[in-house]
Amino acid sequence: MRAVVQRVSSASVEVEGRTVGAVEEPGLLVLVGVTHTDTRAEAAKLAAKLWGLRILHGEKSCSDVSAPLLVISQFTLYGDARKGRRPTWQAAAPGPVAEPLVEAVVAELRGLGAHVETGVFGADMRVSLVNDGPITLVLDV
Repeated sequence: MRAVVQRVSSASVEVEGRTVGAVEEPGLLVLVGVTHTDTRAEAAKLAAKLWGLRILHGEKSCSDVSAPLLVISQFTLYGDARKGRRPTWQAAAPGPVAEPLVEAVVAELRGLGAHVETGVFGADMRVSLVNDGPITLVLDV
């Protein structure tokens, strides 16, 4: 699994003009990509990493300050543009594989006590954010 993690002051995601998920206070925006070999074990590992990642102000984690997370599926994290000008998506897992694993990340976070908002898997989404820092990390588990 791969995640792009951004420390945000606020973030939201819209589908068809309607806000479906938002964090209105400092927290994390997490874009999650899934590849073919990922399992629920990677989902659990990613969730634990996100919950304990010390990138909020004062080197705090979401678990330290009960900060919210906005988790959005993002198959393009496994895009490959090394050849030519058109990326391939071969490394991205298909929806029937990826969707349950993104949902597993969310469920694991909630099981740890996190407040988690989400996008809509496979939808055309509009993501807005105020990146705080800016701090952006790429995590591979």
